[in-house]
Amino acid sequence: MLAYLWGPGADLGFRRGWTHGILALVCWPFLLTGAMILMDRLLRQLRRASLPSGIRSGQLLLLSCISIWSHPALDTLNTYGVRWLMPFSEHWFYGDTLFIVDPWVWLALGLGVGLSRFRGSTRPARVALWVAFGYAAAMAVGAVAARPIARVEMTAISGEPVTRLLVSPVPVNPFRRRVVAEQEEVYRTGEFRWLEDPHVDRASVRVYPKGPRGDPAVQRAASSTLGRRFLGWARFPAYQVERTGQGAVTVHIVDLRYADRPGAGFGAVSIPVGVRPHSEVTE
Repeated sequence: MLAYLWGPGADLGFRRGWTHGILALVCWPFLLTGAMILMDRLLRQLRRASLPSGIRSGQLLLLSCISIWSHPALDTLNTYGVRWLMPFSEHWFYGDTLFIVDPWVWLALGLGVGLSRFRGSTRPARVALWVAFGYAAAMAVGAVAARPIARVEMTAISGEPVTRLLVSPVPVNPFRRRVVAEQEEVYRTGEFRWLEDPHVDRASVRVYPKGPRGDPAVQRAASSTLGRRFLGWARFPAYQVERTGQGAVTVHIVDLRYADRPGAGFGAVSIPVGVRPHSEVTE
């Protein structure tokens, strides 16, 4: 929440960066362990407990390492990504394996916890962990296998080579994925279906122009605070310049991972960049 005080787009500029980077991951386990030990001592003083503390510092540090390091590792599995090398590099790493809130993972783990509490046994929880792991592994294999197929089929549909490609998971259905293909002048999106051949549904393919990247208005928007932060996060940005009759200029930027039109909410921003000169408006 404090990141929002940092100005426009601060959530995108801060999220999954400093707190998830390698430097933080070295420090967090020791800070968490120290905080837990300090809290234990304070609580014991308040309760005036005379018994020795049951905390074992080594085991607590190990548990802190597992809990903290697994967090960015799991975050990396989705299309949002993690900046593992922060603060030394802002490079994003993406797994493109699981949907950001995968219902099957939540269902498996939730059932494991519930059954373990009901039966008074850890076995259901352990089984649930293995089921979730197996599901994630299968989705990872599927993501790797789908990429070359989607590349070939998207190239065949358009007749143009694909320079970059995203084959992302979708909610609920593990046998379908969303494809975003970058080509020289445009992006193409489509739906990938494992249970059909060809796998990329031609009827689902849509074309999105990249937009006038050399337009002075786009350059002004890209250099603004919001523009820099959004573009530092976006993977497939498309631009649209809106000029009204009154001369106002707004640049819309859409990241095709999450949005497909200006004003779509998450994944899209609109940046006012001023007013055109009067002579330009009246031409």
